[in-house]
Amino acid sequence: MKNRGPTFWSWSDAQLQATAHEEELDDGTKIDVQARISKTGGTQMFLGVYTEDGRIITEEIYDSLPGQTTSRAIVSGTQRARAVAIGASEPLRTARHP
Repeated sequence: MKNRGPTFWSWSDAQLQATAHEEELDDGTKIDVQARISKTGGTQMFLGVYTEDGRIITEEIYDSLPGQTTSRAIVSGTQRARAVAIGASEPLRTARHP
């Protein structure tokens, strides 16, 4: 079970439908990537990486991804999450990006 942090809850909006991708890596690390269209029509993305026991490694929000579809955001978010999970990229620690 993932222990969601304040970054996830600040992004969560029950009125907006999100496309989601979840996976568990061989070492038990969990990845959660979600993308949606905002109320103003822009693509937004959340990505979370969690330890095997559900602790947060990173949660990141991207408020605006100009020119990206939700499908493309899921792909790029999953690549970033995997890179963080294997140590190839630094986690941004509960970061929000405009």
